[in-house]
Amino acid sequence: MIHRIAGATVRAFLMAWLVALPALVLPDVAPDIAQIVALLSMLAALLTFVEYFGNAPSVIEFRSAPPFNRLRYMALLLTLLSLTVLVRHPVEPSLLGGALSGLGYQVGLAMDFPFSPVRLILLALPEDADGAQVALMRSVAGMAYVISMVTVMFFVTIIRMMNWPVRRQPFNVWTNLPLFDPTAGGDVLARLKRDGHVNMALGFLLPFMIPAAIRLAHALGGVLPLDASLTLVWTMTAWAFLPASLVMRGVALLRIANLIEEKRRRAYARSEALHAV
Repeated sequence: MIHRIAGATVRAFLMAWLVALPALVLPDVAPDIAQIVALLSMLAALLTFVEYFGNAPSVIEFRSAPPFNRLRYMALLLTLLSLTVLVRHPVEPSLLGGALSGLGYQVGLAMDFPFSPVRLILLALPEDADGAQVALMRSVAGMAYVISMVTVMFFVTIIRMMNWPVRRQPFNVWTNLPLFDPTAGGDVLARLKRDGHVNMALGFLLPFMIPAAIRLAHALGGVLPLDASLTLVWTMTAWAFLPASLVMRGVALLRIANLIEEKRRRAYARSEALHAV
């Protein structure tokens, strides 16, 4: 019990700190926005504590299959921290900001080619955006997208080299996939493969669809204030992190499907061997 309370408390604190981080670091956050961020951080902490304190999971998937959620948290933290430093640097220069700005500039240029997600997100900027805004957006988009791609590749490497998620313990569908009902009907294997492919497809398409949605919102009269630093950081973080998270979930579901398929194949082989005897 004490171990569970301590673990849930630490995770809740880390989530609250992550949500509040950009607002704490950026210099131009209005007081009313800061109050909203504080409320959201407390809400995130409460939900995290309740989720990890309970015996049965409710929403968070792969809770008992590390390092899936730890990797996603680190990717989100690294993205938020990098983008916050990049956005803050033009207003309050620093040594770290200068180093990240140089790196982000080079990464953004490398990722900015025709029909790339970075080029499409640049096209979502208002037509009156100046050169400094375009350069900042290119650096931020390139940095966020590279972090997301590295995260996905690292997760695939963990699956291949560390035999995730069955290296240390058997995989429990109930505790790791609380939103997946094996008794809902249909073959579990086919449903897992279908959900995995759908998640991967959405993950690959979202970086292209989100800029189109922003352009459509502009055309319909809606305005996303990307010139506001806090909005820029969270928008670009969501643009890069959500697709990466979907791809990781798709890869994980396909991995679980492969494990089930291998287990069935071994069971069929044993059954045929017994019948042969």
